[in-house]
Amino acid sequence: MKYAMLICGDDAEWSTLPADEEQDLMKQIYGWYERWQPTGKIADGGAELQPRETAKTVRAGADGEPVVTDGPYLELKEVVGGIVILECDDIDEAARIAATWPLGAGMTALEVRPLMTRE
Repeated sequence: MKYAMLICGDDAEWSTLPADEEQDLMKQIYGWYERWQPTGKIADGGAELQPRETAKTVRAGADGEPVVTDGPYLELKEVVGGIVILECDDIDEAARIAATWPLGAGMTALEVRPLMTRE
């Protein structure tokens, strides 16, 4: 079964990380991929998202028509900054693999959720 591993944290903290610390953390992340890629547990390498200031949010307006605004205007410190799709036997295995992710600056939590399947 496939699971989304959502990488959550404060993207402002990540963007202020000194270059050498960012490079070190990226090496750890690449090492994580090197560990799990050969096992077949990574179904999709995933994606790193740009900071929340670059986002647009689409919501239903009062008349039911879509309204587009700049940024996600939520009072949250923690946002999704990236996603990796895992292929695991169950959610416990997915959580064990997620637990090996190198959490660092700007990354405070990993959320593991099963992907929906429709037949």
